[in-house]
Order: sequence, then C-alpha cells, then structure tokens
Amino acid sequence: MLKKPQWVKEGLTLKGKIITVVLLLVVIIGGSVVAFKFYNFTQNNPKFCISCHLMQPAYNAWSKSKHKGINCHSCHHLSIPEQNRLLITFILHSPKTVPPLHGRIIVPWKFCYKCHWENNKKYPEAKKINNSRMHAKHYFMERIECSKCHGYILHEFLPGARFCLRCHKGKKVHGMKGFACLNCHTDRTVNLLPGRKKCLFCHGNEQIRKELIAGGTLDVQFFRPSKETIKKAPKIHVPAGAPMQFHCYECHKPHTKLMPGAGKCLSCHRDIILTGKHGLHVQTMGLACIYCHKPHSWKVTKKEAKSVCTTCHGYKDPLQFIK
Repeated sequence: MLKKPQWVKEGLTLKGKIITVVLLLVVIIGGSVVAFKFYNFTQNNPKFCISCHLMQPAYNAWSKSKHKGINCHSCHHLSIPEQNRLLITFILHSPKTVPPLHGRIIVPWKFCYKCHWENNKKYPEAKKINNSRMHAKHYFMERIECSKCHGYILHEFLPGARFCLRCHKGKKVHGMKGFACLNCHTDRTVNLLPGRKKCLFCHGNEQIRKELIAGGTLDVQFFRPSKETIKKAPKIHVPAGAPMQFHCYECHKPHTKLMPGAGKCLSCHRDIILTGKHGLHVQTMGLACIYCHKPHSWKVTKKEAKSVCTTCHGYKDPLQFIK
C-alpha cells in the first residue's frame, strides 16, 4: 500500500489547526458579542428592569416622568453582591410586591448632584440648584437627602403642593386653603419667608409678577398660583412714603391667624395711647386702629381726615389730634 507523502500529512495537520483556531476565534468573538449585548441590556436598557414583573408600575411611572430619557442605572446603583442577593431573593421567595425600603435612601444625593449642580453634557436642561437658598438650607445645612422631598412618590420628582408638611407638621394655612407651600415661601429671602414682593405676586400688579418670574427662582418656576387665584386676590397698594416698610408677615400670620387682630398694632406701638387723643379713641370709644389708619398707607393726612374723621364728628386738623 502506498504511503501518503509527508507534505500531504503535514498539509492536513496545518489545515486542521487553522480550522480549529478559526472556530475558537468565532466562539470567542461570538461569545464576547453576546456577553457584551447581555451586559449592555442589563446595565443600560430600562426594559431589563421590567423583566421582573414587580417593576412594571415603576417603569410606567418613569416613562411618563421628567427622567424618562435617563437610564435607570444612572440613578440606581447596586454593587455586584447586592445584585446577586436581589436575584437569589427573587428566585427563592418569589415576592409578590416590592419590599419596603425601611428608610434606606435608594438614590443618594451624589447622583442627583451630578446633573443638578454640575454641568452634565448629556442633560444640559437639568435645573440647577446652585443659587437656591431652599436647597442650601435643607441639604447642605440640615443634611436632608434629595429623595426625601423629590421622589417620596414613585418617580414623581416635583414635590407635591404641601409636601413640606411631612416634616413641618401642624403648619396649617388659614384663609388660603389649597395653597402650595412654595406659593409663599421663596428662594429670594435668606430665611425663606415670603418677602413683600412674593405676597404681591397675587396682591400686586402685573409688573411685580413679571419681575419675580424674570428672577427665575425655583419657587416661581414651579409653584405659581393659578390665574384664578391671582384674579380673586385683593389688590393692595403700598405708597412709597408709607411709614411701615417691613415684611407682610410681621402683621399677617398665615399659620396662626391670617388677619391681624385689633390689638396687633399695640404690640409694637405700646405707648401710642398716651399720645394725643389716641387713648380717647382706642380705650374709651373702642375704635380699632385701622378704623382711622387705613392698612398699607397708615398716614392720616389732611385730605384723608376730611373723609375719615368726619364720619364721627366735624373736621379737625390731624396735627391737633396728636397734641
């Protein structure tokens, strides 16, 4: 029997090696592609989250939210051990609902900070909190996590109208039912209390509203009173020369008593009843201060005295009243 030449044997062996190497490369490359696609799907595709049916409500809420263009994993970060623990729990216990968080912060502030403080090229329209005193007070001073206010309702990031009551309990509003807390409280003031112009957003003219909106503070951007509310609000005018130029909340206390009582003025003007005929009018006749001193202008000029004073008696010069 004729033997095959040595070169034939070597050729077949070389060909087999080449085929083997090619097959190994195909398996390695194909496996790598499949592994990459699987990893990319699990880490970068929100639809992976709803492969667990328990997450469908969260996915539905996310898809309608302001964050619908942001990948789940940009905010929700789990370590490898946490992911494996979650998988084992799901397989062994088959939960019917998502377990409660027991107070755990599911999205730490450092992930919110990346878009809402620093500039992120992927999300240039993210609202910045750099100039917000409201956020400075609550996070940087009080160390309250972002998700305590923004996200206590599943994937709803704008806090509700009265969300502050979760911490500031008992702060009811008298006479302004249904108002959002940030309809009054503002980033414009250091102590977050309503400045005069914030009150005048409803009680003033259109020029003041335009000024506040142009200021761009977050409270005005997201918590403007409705047009109907503004229309119904009594309009006030504070003359430039009015003696009382302090904040409205010095007299008006929305969380206790909105309208100041008859004796409110005397809490500051304690000795006024000793001046001129104030004692006669206040103590003897029982007149309230605002009967003569019209709110927000306060001065009783000669012109005003001709209409105010003459409702009870003949005209008298106001300067004679205080002597």
